Order: sequence, then structure tokens, then C-alpha cells
Amino acid sequence: MKSVSVSVCKVILSVILLVMVFVSCGCSSQQPGETAAEGHRIHQRVFRINQQEMMAEIDTALMLDQPSKLTDKRIP
Repeated sequence: MKSVSVSVCKVILSVILLVMVFVSCGCSSQQPGETAAEGHRIHQRVFRINQQEMMAEIDTALMLDQPSKLTDKRIP
């Protein structure tokens, strides 16, 4: 029984140590040699692209991306 509690304590201590290492490092998505402004700009670009792709998928699902075929005359 004592060996089980010791192993549980070791697991808990290793998890706490791992969390402390990640918190102290910051776990930022910024790459080495990249400024905070560059990281922010990259995140904005990825968000914008994802939003555009999501809107394109919604338009396809609702069939809003296809022209109406109600008339054969082109209306300006």
C-alpha cells in the first residue's frame, strides 16, 4: 500500500513540475526571432482566412454561391 501512495505522489509531483515549467516558459505561440507584432499579425491572418473559408462553406451549403437561373438575360 505504501508503494502505491509513493508512486501516486511521484506522478502528482511530476505533473505539478510540468505545469510549472510550461507556466514559466509562457507557452506562447511566438517563434524565436519573431516580434509580438509579427505574431499578432500572423494570428489575425489565420483568423481572417479561417473566417473566409467558413463563410464560403456556409454559402455552398445554402447554395448562395451559384447564380440564379430565373432569367437568361443578364441584369447589370
